[in-house]
Amino acid sequence: MSQPSLPAAPAPSPSPRRGARSWLRREGLPLVVMLLLLVVARSSLANHYHVPSGSMEPTLMPGDRVVVDMRAYGVRVPLAGWTVWPGAAPAPGDVVVFRSPEDGTRLIKRVVAVGGDRVDLQDGHLTINGVALAPAPGLPENFGARQARLALDAGGGPDIDGLVVPEGQVLVLGDHRGASLDGRYFGLVDSDAIYGQARGVFWRRGDGPLWRRL
Repeated sequence: MSQPSLPAAPAPSPSPRRGARSWLRREGLPLVVMLLLLVVARSSLANHYHVPSGSMEPTLMPGDRVVVDMRAYGVRVPLAGWTVWPGAAPAPGDVVVFRSPEDGTRLIKRVVAVGGDRVDLQDGHLTINGVALAPAPGLPENFGARQARLALDAGGGPDIDGLVVPEGQVLVLGDHRGASLDGRYFGLVDSDAIYGQARGVFWRRGDGPLWRRL
């Protein structure tokens, strides 16, 4: 006489903890990776900066929004400060966004001298390594690939006499020489403290969207 078949035992239901781990592997980990990549892209590839003051007039006006290339001087992992790959060194004439050595505030100014340069500044006019950057009063200063028009309506600000910039540092000044809180006040800036290079203005208050390369 055949034995009656017994019903199959129900499969054990997964524990909540095991189910959470499985979800993290399938869904959570890719989501975290994507968010990290977005943070790195925003902080290390491109960003924008809102100009708060007139210290860079006439190049930049208060309220301007500028595109900042975060790759220009190397790609770094946010917070950790690791360099993923190195970039070019800051060059005289570059308009840069950097961390103030005084209080860590992000500022935007022009690099006017790099390591090894001797700087003299008289009445707002620069002489680098014995060469005046403006060929005549009232003309733009010539940084080679870039020129800087100055605003001297508020005077030239503090003078500089024979400053030699150490390697690994830069001197930054505002184009509005008499109305700029810059390297004459807070000192030289470490090259590693520069976040990126300002490439162009994409919004001007009163005019709206535009594109003006820096």
